[in-house]
Amino acid sequence: MTSVEPIETDQSLPWAPFRALTRADLDLIPNDGHRYELVDGVLIMTPAPSWRHQLAVGKLLYRLMDVCPPELCVLTAPFDVAISDDTVMQPDILVAPRADFTERDLPKAPLLAVEVLSPSTRRIDTMLKFSRYEAAGCPSYWVVDTDTPSLVVWEMRDGAYAQVAKVSGDEIARLTSPYDVEVVPADLIV
Repeated sequence: MTSVEPIETDQSLPWAPFRALTRADLDLIPNDGHRYELVDGVLIMTPAPSWRHQLAVGKLLYRLMDVCPPELCVLTAPFDVAISDDTVMQPDILVAPRADFTERDLPKAPLLAVEVLSPSTRRIDTMLKFSRYEAAGCPSYWVVDTDTPSLVVWEMRDGAYAQVAKVSGDEIARLTSPYDVEVVPADLIV
């Protein structure tokens, strides 16, 4: 009979690497300049975004802030959206009622979560984050693709996301949720 050797663990990790992580574990990660998120207890680290990504985030942020009602707030990453103890995400842009924020995070789904696609996050944003925001009841989820350029918008309908807009180039998306705003994808990358 062979004996099983104990697994050597890296003592520098602030958590045990063989279990699902929680918000408490995420809080132990040193502030090292990386963007860390938790989805269903799995740690996701993403590299710094590209210039084009940041340009699109900035232009869309400005557009959303320009028409934002005073009772709502628009923020960019990094800011935690703590959907549950094992899911803490940082959308590129979020919109939520001012009253829902704490100093630390937004402890519930925002009214709007926006992700701008990057090669390293495309599948995470379009599949994993999409499904987690949907399950959390986030009313609107937008995905911007700077390569196309395009915008796809989903809104909650009977407990599931339904695509309500898909525009590209110079087409105008006239959106009403979480408030009235017009977005032209081509304008986000010039």
